Amino acid sequence: MGSVECPDLRVDDAFMLPATEVDQQYRDWGEQRTRRVTRLVLVVPFEGHKDIFNLRPDQFTTMPPQVLRLQGHEIHLAIDNPSNDAAAINAAFHKQIANIEKYLGWSRRQIDLHNQGLRNELPGMVARRREQLLATRNLQAEIGFPVRRRKDADTYAAPISRKSVRPRPHRPAGARAAFKPEPAMQDEDYQSALRVLRNQRNALERTPSVAAKLDGEEIRDMLLVGLNAQFEGDAGGELFNGAGKTDILIRVDDRNIFIGECKVWSGPRTMDDVLKQLFGYLVWRDTKAAILLFIRNKDVTAVIDNAIAKIKEHPNHKRCPAHRAGADQYEFTMHADGDPEREIHLTLIPFALRPTAEVPTTTIP
Repeated sequence: MGSVECPDLRVDDAFMLPATEVDQQYRDWGEQRTRRVTRLVLVVPFEGHKDIFNLRPDQFTTMPPQVLRLQGHEIHLAIDNPSNDAAAINAAFHKQIANIEKYLGWSRRQIDLHNQGLRNELPGMVARRREQLLATRNLQAEIGFPVRRRKDADTYAAPISRKSVRPRPHRPAGARAAFKPEPAMQDEDYQSALRVLRNQRNALERTPSVAAKLDGEEIRDMLLVGLNAQFEGDAGGELFNGAGKTDILIRVDDRNIFIGECKVWSGPRTMDDVLKQLFGYLVWRDTKAAILLFIRNKDVTAVIDNAIAKIKEHPNHKRCPAHRAGADQYEFTMHADGDPEREIHLTLIPFALRPTAEVPTTTIP
């Protein structure tokens, strides 16, 4: 049972219903008879949980309150066959209200004790429940089969705003004592980052004369600016950081939850180099990654096919969906070196850029 709110009568808002007539049973010299009498009804609104009216507190009397009906957040009090004395009728209604208030006072004392106990126990209950859920999720990860997430499944992560990305924790394998959850980038945030990268790719492809003047590091820096314009880290700082000349990282503690590798295609060994560098990073259990492949060759399709084949041939490749020719991106599931359970969700995003040699030159007279 959760927190309970004891009803609070709003006597100042009470109102009368129009008088009605009802049949009243009575006995006359041992015989059952019926007569029509006037009924006056006072409606008293209240706030709180109405089920309390149906419960008896630990302190009570032999004359509990009587109400005509409990309707929504209103109690209806009735006086049948009233006298013609308005003051007496008013006093009779106030007597009924006072009896109800007395019982509510006894109930409120028990409710306050219950709510205080709940406030004391709730943090521990939440912590135990969270630990149980994370332990189950961790166990599923260790079984070795992929888990298909329900579309309505909750995730243990903060949403993004400007967009603010905070890692989603996972419990480390084998932890029995107090655990430190492993962080992960939420799937929705990952897809949002990929969408930003695709949009920047499209902008570069539509302005080939500008893209052709940029080398790989300069394009990486431009992508960093675009990402950090859309996302922010804790305390409003930069979320995506550059490393070396080609990398885009989101780092938590000593490991990475997002790795972006920027490479200019220079032949089949390009993918060998980029994958070697990718798997050289320390990663968490559920790391997200992207290879941003800058293609200046005229035969873009052949390069993409070669890159996809290289990824599938890699010993760390686990699975991938069927790829459609000419797609915006290509997805793969890889695993970290030496640990098949530490999955890396990898997306290949090709950039079809104009070869540097095709940059038009302008002669200044």
